[in-house]
Amino acid sequence: MSRRVLRGFDPSRLRESRLAARSGAGLTIAETARAAGVSAATIYQWESGIRTPQVDVLAAVTAVLDIRIEDVVNVPLDERFPSDLRVLRGLTQPQLGQMAELPTAVVGRIERADIPLTDDKLEVLSKLVGVEQPVYRAAYERARRRPAGTLA
Repeated sequence: MSRRVLRGFDPSRLRESRLAARSGAGLTIAETARAAGVSAATIYQWESGIRTPQVDVLAAVTAVLDIRIEDVVNVPLDERFPSDLRVLRGLTQPQLGQMAELPTAVVGRIERADIPLTDDKLEVLSKLVGVEQPVYRAAYERARRRPAGTLA
């Protein structure tokens, strides 16, 4: 199970958002970190491109900056996998699994298209990640058809 944002995270967009926060006055790394409950080193490493954020920690930081995760994670709609839809909602696999009353392993296997996506799971998961069922189904099909070795 990975809690890392691996696709589409743009460190420069995070930095720009932080500097534009508070009606343009900006926030320091330390102020942002303190408000989000993370270390300043974490945000520095993200903005420097040294590390990528964990989904749930990034959600806390974007909430402090009053932006959407989509403002700093850019994966085009026609390239999104189910895991991208979950990330853009700010959820980890365990969080989504708990909300959907599914084991984390099942969420991961659906996101990788290792198991069939049933209609009942489609209904629940699409609702929880905030997309229409055809959007989630298309993301699942992209994951199913992805080339070997491509992470979903």
